[in-house]
Amino acid sequence: MPQTFSRETNGKLDTAGLSLLDGRTYRAKVKSIRATIDYDGQASGDTIVLGELPVGATFLYGVLIASATAGASATIAIGTAAAAGKYRTAATFTAANTPTMFGNAAAVDDDLLAAAERVIATVGTAALPNSADFLIVELFYADAS
Repeated sequence: MPQTFSRETNGKLDTAGLSLLDGRTYRAKVKSIRATIDYDGQASGDTIVLGELPVGATFLYGVLIASATAGASATIAIGTAAAAGKYRTAATFTAANTPTMFGNAAAVDDDLLAAAERVIATVGTAALPNSADFLIVELFYADAS
């Protein structure tokens, strides 16, 4: 039966051994950035700084969890200033107290970051609620350190 290798292990696990594998993508350390956002009526078009992915990081996935929904029409995109929906395409979030995973495959298979990357949430379509509730965004990434 034919055997194939993943992109990360091709040419490295057959005869060369584990020493050639990149520790940022194989047996990497998983880390996270947590950002708690108070619902303060942020308007459509507003951005919220969530954190910074370091040089050499690779984005894995994210999780949203909130004490209340973000409203029926407000959208939240997660990405960068240059690509607002890089990690999460703009969409509503209506699942209170329910951890919800996100991640765009095009970002997950990107090369390792050559420069630190500021990650932001962008509010769209309508304002977020103005209440005592909050949204938590947890970004998971891997690197070798």
